[in-house]
Amino acid sequence: MRQKKGLVLRDVCGEKVIIGEGLEAVDFGRLMCLNETAAWLWEKAAEIGEFSIEDLASCLCEEFEVTKEQAIEDVKAIVDKWQETNIIE
Repeated sequence: MRQKKGLVLRDVCGEKVIIGEGLEAVDFGRLMCLNETAAWLWEKAAEIGEFSIEDLASCLCEEFEVTKEQAIEDVKAIVDKWQETNIIE
């Protein structure tokens, strides 16, 4: 998986949101608010480029005190939301 082009994470009034920029994001005419963990994972996914749930779960385990099983469950829930809103491919 990878993030769709033209989508960026911004801080808007203290909230982390994904917004579309440029012509590639014309179809994404909305904001998507992320909690702190989801925003952190979005940034990690951007660093990795082509990522998997396991990749992001490993990053989560390295940064926070969480079991691998819990990290996979949490990342899967976040990635499912990203897929539902069509911000990753």
